[in-house]
Amino acid sequence: MKKGLTLLAVLLTLIGCNSQKKSQTEDDSVNNPKCLVIYYSQTGTTQKVAEELVRMLNADTLRIEAEQPYNGTYAETIERCKKEMGNEELPKLKPINTELEDYDVVFLGYPIWFGTYARPIASLLTEVDFAGKKVVPFCTFGSGGLETSIKDLKQAIPDAQIQTGYGIRNARIDKAPAEVERFLKESGYLTGEVEKLPDFSPQQPVTKEDISLFDMACGDYTYPLGTPVTVGKRQTAQGTDYQFTVQSKDNNDNPIEATIYVTVENGAKPEFTKVVR
Repeated sequence: MKKGLTLLAVLLTLIGCNSQKKSQTEDDSVNNPKCLVIYYSQTGTTQKVAEELVRMLNADTLRIEAEQPYNGTYAETIERCKKEMGNEELPKLKPINTELEDYDVVFLGYPIWFGTYARPIASLLTEVDFAGKKVVPFCTFGSGGLETSIKDLKQAIPDAQIQTGYGIRNARIDKAPAEVERFLKESGYLTGEVEKLPDFSPQQPVTKEDISLFDMACGDYTYPLGTPVTVGKRQTAQGTDYQFTVQSKDNNDNPIEATIYVTVENGAKPEFTKVVR
């Protein structure tokens, strides 16, 4: 009888330990998700953001490469992209040897080309099944494109769970480490608290001082960004942020409205951070 009771106690102990291990594994998956950073980078700028994500998240990484690299000049890359888009062609990628089912969260990075993710990423989306995966976009750009690229991602991989993304201008890539850390903490991928940013004030007609500040921030950009008509502002620990409503024209000379964000960090010159069209 005693032997029977002892055996029963051992079995109950083992069951309890196995249940606890299962519970711990499930908790680890929720609290410490396994992350993969997939990215395409032509010039190395997007790679810098990817490296920050890998470092902060202790994530695995996968760099996407085209079999025929986009290694020409800026003008040559533009012409190649126009031709591929016009012919509905996608670049062939080098073999990919990663199983997405091994990961809880996939960070997907790319430069913005023609307002959306670069062509090699378009190829990736046709080759890899992202269904059911939590996908966090991140990108680098000359003026903007995060929002439009996320819209296109949702259409291209509708069964994936597209999350809030992060984007930064190429000209501001040195700010990436601090911005990426803030983004990860705000989004819950890293523990820690950050200052909650206030809302922008309501839009008001621009003053001469506002226009001068806008010109200082945007005047040296390659392409015209439009004329500011109204502005909202907010104060942060780092300085002042501006949200300009701008009137401009599209490629067909039709009037359009855009939002341009400008920041003035304490003691620094004005910089524009992104355009949302």
